[in-house]
Amino acid sequence: MRHRVSVRATRSPSGSSTGQIARHFPERAGGIVRSGRGNPRRRCRPQCGEVMIPTTQRYVQAVRAARPFDRVGTVRNCVGTIVSAMGPRASLGELCRILPGSGTSIDAEVVGFRENELLLMPFDELIGIGPGDKVVACGETIALPPAETLLGTAVDALARPLGQGANPIPHGDTAPKLTVPNPLKRARIKQIFHTGVRSIDGLLTVGVGQRIGIFSGSGVGKSSLLGMIARGSMADVNVIALIGERGREVREFIEDHLADGLQKSVVVVATSDQSPLMRVQAAATATSIASQFRSRGRHVALFLDSLTRYAMAKREIGLSVGEPPTARGYTPSVFSALPRLLEQAGMSEDASGGSITGIYTVLVEGDDLNEPLSDHARAILDGHIVLSRTIAGRGIYPAVDLIASISRVMPQLIPPEDQRLVSEVRSIFAMLAESKDAIDLGVYQSGSNPALDRALDLSPKLEKWMTQAPGEREDRAAALSELRLLMSQAA
Repeated sequence: MRHRVSVRATRSPSGSSTGQIARHFPERAGGIVRSGRGNPRRRCRPQCGEVMIPTTQRYVQAVRAARPFDRVGTVRNCVGTIVSAMGPRASLGELCRILPGSGTSIDAEVVGFRENELLLMPFDELIGIGPGDKVVACGETIALPPAETLLGTAVDALARPLGQGANPIPHGDTAPKLTVPNPLKRARIKQIFHTGVRSIDGLLTVGVGQRIGIFSGSGVGKSSLLGMIARGSMADVNVIALIGERGREVREFIEDHLADGLQKSVVVVATSDQSPLMRVQAAATATSIASQFRSRGRHVALFLDSLTRYAMAKREIGLSVGEPPTARGYTPSVFSALPRLLEQAGMSEDASGGSITGIYTVLVEGDDLNEPLSDHARAILDGHIVLSRTIAGRGIYPAVDLIASISRVMPQLIPPEDQRLVSEVRSIFAMLAESKDAIDLGVYQSGSNPALDRALDLSPKLEKWMTQAPGEREDRAAALSELRLLMSQAA
């Protein structure tokens, strides 16, 4: 027996046609439903202005979710971390499931194509995959849970509770996408972001919605500084991505550096032993979580440690699918992915008033600040804080190199008198750097340059002022008052 469903357009409260066509189902009522015998059954009309589309959408979504048949292919070969499959038809970024003979399925993502073959990269190990194994296209991408449910937890790159990697990958057709806000609609940076670190708050002031990088070589204190800022910052929520870190350091960071700051934080972890796909996904997951909080009007501090290991993971993927290497072996996709990732942070473009203040660490290879990745990141970010191995060697932590660091939004955030104070301090360190050789060789005679004599007198006092213990937090106003007093005594 056939059933025909009448279709009509509903009208808006003003009486004009909405142009929307909706089917009328029993639970929404309205219109006429005719049976196969042609007998109409009259239903109550909808309320004025009621639109039938939501009900229709639920049925359409149910139909789309139903898969009457699977798109299936087979594994052709496996080289390195890439599995090539003949079929099924799938698009970039889509999830596929590999069904090896062992019976345990392996989830993978489409990362490229080669002629008629799909190039898949699994999220986990490749053990068990063999030629001829079935590959099923899921037709979906990774989906994340509501950000609020993740507060106070540590999760992996797929937002699963850490240590429960055997859970299935969350997926759906409504996965969040990283979209860059319209630059003309973004609010301007007008508010100071208090980090609790006096050398940054006083001399390299950061703004709410700014993107700043922490540049240093290995072992100079990037993670410690990151933990200090996360614990002492003014942000409503911290979202922390630990990418490519040693497994031992994850628990140490959460317990020692973050401590009680975990209650307002979400920690996303992808350790160095995991696949490059997981390391890349960790950055996207953390940024998506931060964007969810921003859309709810929250002020978010997004910490990504480190941007270098994210770029290295992108390089591994790019080389695996056949991209040509460029400077330092980095593929072209690395330099196009960095702006897309970093531009997610910043002020909101809607009325929510939320923001993402992005703080990204960059591991400088060979302490060379002009290496390609560091140079490219500095060009995108709104400022950079350089940590010096030489300063750290003198026992000064955080080892901020004031001369090599800059905050591009600081001039528009602080009053003229604070700008003059910062300029005076910078000039003292610049003078000491220029005269270092003469001082070290004993050539300089005290009294021959009064300005240099003053700089030599102030140097140990300024270094003591900049030194701060990991668990110590100081208000910006108190730190500046102390600095002014210090400078006035040596005038």
